[in-house]
Amino acid sequence: MKHLLQSVLLATVAMTPLSFAVADEYLSGIDWQEPKVVTPGDTASDPPSDAVVLFREPEDIQNWKNGENWKVEDGALVVGKGFVISKETFGDCQVHIEWSAPEPGDRKGQSRGNSGIFLMGIYEIQVLDSYQSETYFDGQAGAIYKQTPPAVNAMRPPGQWNTYDIFWTAPRFDDDGKLLSPAYITAMHNGVLILNHFEVQGDTPFTRPPEYNAHPARGPITIQDHGSPVRFRNIWVRDFQPAQTADQAADQK
Repeated sequence: MKHLLQSVLLATVAMTPLSFAVADEYLSGIDWQEPKVVTPGDTASDPPSDAVVLFREPEDIQNWKNGENWKVEDGALVVGKGFVISKETFGDCQVHIEWSAPEPGDRKGQSRGNSGIFLMGIYEIQVLDSYQSETYFDGQAGAIYKQTPPAVNAMRPPGQWNTYDIFWTAPRFDDDGKLLSPAYITAMHNGVLILNHFEVQGDTPFTRPPEYNAHPARGPITIQDHGSPVRFRNIWVRDFQPAQTADQAADQK
């Protein structure tokens, strides 16, 4: 009996690969458009081949409205007078930006290394020196201003470089200006996930609750002047489009 059971088991194992080989393969039937080839950068800071570079070299200050009122020092764009606004506009996108709070970090709260990145010129993810510095949590570095704190505080000390990698889904409005779907944001601070598909509640003002107002499908990247000489470098953006079927791609031509 023992030998009979062993024979049955061996026969079952031997047949298993064959059974997988002859099984019918599931096919979705979807005719997918071939994904385009994108060459990644050599490092996490380097833009991939399909990125729009907004600031990497000193002459890239030309990519910004009001850029003449900021300055470039040691390869970094330094906050000057007034906001800078990218001449290029974006909808759904991936944003990479590096920033450094000024030394010494001797101010307190919202006066310490304050700036901000405004997606579409409207929705702010806060830039602030939150390294061993207290402020209100929904106003510290990585917060969606006055809406949510970051999940964790991943700040580096003042003078060191921080990195934001932001994944943005723009809000949608109908022809009458009614909100169809809100904005969503996922963000990493120095490689640490701090916002995970957070539903943005609207704009990010200081003086009132957030609200949505209809605006174009694409908008600029805006960097805030809050009176602190925060430095920025390696700013690039990728338009994002999900995988498409062949029919969807043909309809866009």
